[in-house]
Amino acid sequence: MRKNVIYLLAQQLWKDAFRSKVMVVASILMLFLLVFSAYSGWENYHDQNVTRGAVQEEVQDSWENNPDKHPHRMSHYGSFAFRIKHVLSVFDLGMENFVGNAVFLEAHKQNTVNFSEASMSTGLLRFGEVSLAMLLKVIVPLLIFYLGFATIAQERENGTLKLLIGQGISRKEIVFGKWLGLWSLSLIFLFAVFIVLLFFVVIELHEGLNNGSLARYAVLLVSYLLFFAILSAITITVSAFSKTAKGALVKLLGIWLLFVIIVPKSLQAMGYYLYPTPSKIEMETAVEHDLSKIGDSHDPNDPHFKAIKDSVLLANKVADVNDLPFNYGGFIMAQGEALSSKVYLKHQNDLYHVYNKQNNVERYSAFVNPYTAIKNLSMGFSGTDFKSFLHFKAKAETYRFKLAQSMNKLQMDYIPNKGKEGPTKLSSKFWKDFPPFEYKTLSTATVFKNELTSILALLLWTILAFFGLSKLSTNLKAI
Repeated sequence: MRKNVIYLLAQQLWKDAFRSKVMVVASILMLFLLVFSAYSGWENYHDQNVTRGAVQEEVQDSWENNPDKHPHRMSHYGSFAFRIKHVLSVFDLGMENFVGNAVFLEAHKQNTVNFSEASMSTGLLRFGEVSLAMLLKVIVPLLIFYLGFATIAQERENGTLKLLIGQGISRKEIVFGKWLGLWSLSLIFLFAVFIVLLFFVVIELHEGLNNGSLARYAVLLVSYLLFFAILSAITITVSAFSKTAKGALVKLLGIWLLFVIIVPKSLQAMGYYLYPTPSKIEMETAVEHDLSKIGDSHDPNDPHFKAIKDSVLLANKVADVNDLPFNYGGFIMAQGEALSSKVYLKHQNDLYHVYNKQNNVERYSAFVNPYTAIKNLSMGFSGTDFKSFLHFKAKAETYRFKLAQSMNKLQMDYIPNKGKEGPTKLSSKFWKDFPPFEYKTLSTATVFKNELTSILALLLWTILAFFGLSKLSTNLKAI
């Protein structure tokens, strides 16, 4: 293939595109949407993080400024954990508005994460919000299909394709020249979005908030470069195999509907049908049933915990809990906390296993739908996917368990048993010594591991796209 011929054909496609009023109108519309989505995304990210950070500090101040208390009362006083947004959530909102951002942490109980944006918004939110990723995932593919549907089909209708071949231009040069022109056109919109996004990432780097932002940014950029290359190859292929330009346009619009709307929505519904999840009341009933089996650590006559008491007394060679060298109440609360946490985690993990099966129904469709691959990669590396939410919830639960057990340990070590001399309250300095909750997002390596299926699917689509263009170039019909 002659590179100069390929570049010349690509330049011709650019000239034809910019002669059309559609390209001008599309560029103006995209500019407006780019400014709007960038501004609204940054405002939402910045305001939410400032608010959540401020409230987290207030929660910590409230915890530290508690007066002298019994440590068990402090474990029930509890704390809050707030989920801080990743800077790349400016790019792709993902599930950000539909999952909670704060959870109350208290002893003996795992609470749900609350205060999602969707729960406090109108029903219009379910139609989605305009984001930078939405422009690249939904609108630009439609523009690629529209700008490229006539690239070969119309030239065949006009007889231009036969003339080009007659002048000594090979079919492979025509195919790859058209593809390069269409792909490079799409990069105008891609780079416009990513230049704006880079500005936001650099701001956060300047403020010391890294979280692997640059590495994630680079992966997103490469992923969208490949995605647009795949879409451009599909467009050229459909145009080449269509008898008329009108027929090519209809086929490409059908492909867009399948890729973006029909297949994802259908598979989501299928996943729920194949792997149904229990209702909230069913889940809570099952948890309470299992908790009742392990007994109540607050009840001194509970048979399960009575057996623990007998074994402790035997091990320490005393006849009464008041004669133990540690506070028995703190010890039994710690045992109860460990047992109840296992029950909660078991049911939680069972539920997440079902969610994972539901999500995998669509996730593996990335091998037949490149939109699924880019959607999962976009959310994953923007920190707005479901696994990022689960990571926050796991970190919050770890902190809650550590807090409860620390208070139980303080009771064991410093509060005397009944009838013994000693304090019934502890100094507030102990509350100040307990570290505040700090959340760090998933590492880039972990996100790579989580999104391996989507990465492999996108790479496979890229290989198939170029293989398809090569095969097309040998079978391209001039008339």
